[in-house]
Amino acid sequence: MKPVLVVGGGIAGIQASLDLADRGIRVHLVEKSPSIGGVMAQLDKTFPTMDCSICILAPKMIECFRHPNITIHTQSELVSLEGTVGDFSVKVLQHPRSVDAQKCTGCGLCSERCPVKRPSVFQACLGQRKAIYLAFPQAVPLIATIDRDACLWFTQGICRTCETVCSANAVEYEQKENTIELNVSSIILATGFEQYNPKDIGEYGYGHYRNVLTALEFERLVCASGPTGGVLTRPSDGKVAHNIAFIQCVGSRTQTTGYPYCSASCCMYATKEAVLIKEHEPSSHVTIHYMDLRIFGKGFQEFVDRAQSNWGVRYVRGRPGEITEDPASKDLTIHYEDTEVGKVEKNTVELVILCTAAVPNSDNNKLGGILGVKLDEYGFFSTKDPISSPVETSRQGIYVCGSCHGPRDIPESVAEASATAAKAAEDEARLEVKG
Repeated sequence: MKPVLVVGGGIAGIQASLDLADRGIRVHLVEKSPSIGGVMAQLDKTFPTMDCSICILAPKMIECFRHPNITIHTQSELVSLEGTVGDFSVKVLQHPRSVDAQKCTGCGLCSERCPVKRPSVFQACLGQRKAIYLAFPQAVPLIATIDRDACLWFTQGICRTCETVCSANAVEYEQKENTIELNVSSIILATGFEQYNPKDIGEYGYGHYRNVLTALEFERLVCASGPTGGVLTRPSDGKVAHNIAFIQCVGSRTQTTGYPYCSASCCMYATKEAVLIKEHEPSSHVTIHYMDLRIFGKGFQEFVDRAQSNWGVRYVRGRPGEITEDPASKDLTIHYEDTEVGKVEKNTVELVILCTAAVPNSDNNKLGGILGVKLDEYGFFSTKDPISSPVETSRQGIYVCGSCHGPRDIPESVAEASATAAKAAEDEARLEVKG
């Protein structure tokens, strides 16, 4: 049987790969980052069960890495496609790690000795990493990567400290890009989403007020593996925050930004993060400013009810109009209308969390052009029919799952991943019959 190509190594791509591999179908999993895992690897807990996110994800990542039917291509991207369903010819461009994947042991000594620091994308830029680094502690594969834009050897022709301290002799500065050609029967897209940048909403002060964070930044702040070890310290002064507010629908459900849709998971992850705050410090005051609660999944309403009754999380209906900062204390005042009572109110807090829109991946236009599949009006991959063909694209043999075709939470992404694997397996079955 011909293999299947899965593009995107987040939870959806991992699940689709495992489903196919367990059916005896070979899989090529292509991920542009140094490690598989996606956004789920950055999360502290999952809702509504409050299970450890990495505890769920890491075993799947390891299983994916060790499965004999799965080949993982990290730091790679799809650059060419020809053919039709059952006989796709694809080219995958592999970018150099500058580290020999066969020799590297993932010990981290090179990173410890490296003198160059850069903001860590995994830590939502709240922490730092080195020019040579491991993506995160549970990265798969656990292989170091050199950031050539930061490395002193590539930028100034000096240093080479990592090469000197590497006992495995794994550092290879001379690595080049490599293109591999694959013949596959089907393609599954699981490229995920990006976060809306709230800097464009000037009235909320993101990027200007240091104590205004996005939800993903706060996720790293509250996580034990985050830059503060899970201590809720404010970026402005290191003070532990005890009065925190969330603002929903930042960038979404408005025509102003061009994203009028609901981002599906914001109400629930805000509730989850609010409960995490109360678990860290029960005396904290937490307020969630929302337009309306869209809590449609199994156990979601019960989770919100427990947040209110057991943890004392306060929900205020009304979209804030402005956030102002006290120059001395750096505390933030939220100006809003409480639409339930019809009054304009103020709420002074120590930290504000913006729950931003899930927006299309910036590579969608490029990838859609290569694959010959259509995008919707917002830039997500479109499907033939959201009811009868929810994972089929406009091109036969190419399927989508997860947030690459619209905002999804983790359970829905996993369910769709299994659906795409089933469709790809059907393609394989038809090939066998014809053969």
